[in-house]
Amino acid sequence: MITLYTAPTPNGWKASITLEELGLPYEVRAIDLTGLEQKQPWFLAINPNGRIPAIVDDDPPWAPAGGGGPPHAVFESGALMIYLADKAGRLLPTDPAARSRAIQWLMFQMAGVGPMMGQANVFYRYAPEKLPWAIERYQNESRRLFEVLDARLAESEWLAGDGDDHYSIADIATWSWTHTSRWSGVSRDGLPHLQRWHDAIKVRPAVRRGKDVPIKVDLPKEADAERFSTEARKMLG
Repeated sequence: MITLYTAPTPNGWKASITLEELGLPYEVRAIDLTGLEQKQPWFLAINPNGRIPAIVDDDPPWAPAGGGGPPHAVFESGALMIYLADKAGRLLPTDPAARSRAIQWLMFQMAGVGPMMGQANVFYRYAPEKLPWAIERYQNESRRLFEVLDARLAESEWLAGDGDDHYSIADIATWSWTHTSRWSGVSRDGLPHLQRWHDAIKVRPAVRRGKDVPIKVDLPKEADAERFSTEARKMLG
């Protein structure tokens, strides 16, 4: 059995959607981020960086037949997704070139889309002092990355290529962030290929299920934004 340690955030959704798409059995251990449960020693033994998501797999692929090997912990959402895709033999194309493309676009999300949108969130929503230059910097860079995605998706159904066998963890990882663009103050307007891709992913049953793990959370309405932001500040340290 796989235990998923998670919370309802874009990085958390990357893990839960992947598990749902793969159909792997798992159980959920919700982590209280505002209570800083992710900083407790027991969790740091699983993820030394004190972030979600993380998993513990009681039956890693290299375990002896019939079980009995030690559980395997995986942290960092991208590494976790690669581990799960390799374990199940799905969501990473088998063709070496397509697999390479999928991993490149996964790294694009990890190094670009996630960090830039995360910083946009901090300065646009959570910072007690609004710094216009910082807000503009991260929103503009996030929008630029959206335009890179749109250009790629103008020539390809999915980030790794065309056809169902090329829908991959790169798409899941990127969608988990880009679908929250309103909260970051970043527009998807004028990016028809990104929007086509976004709409195709959001209706997938596994995506809908994974998005509700560990609980169903919708983006706050603007009227509730300040209350939500006040709670989120507790996680910034």
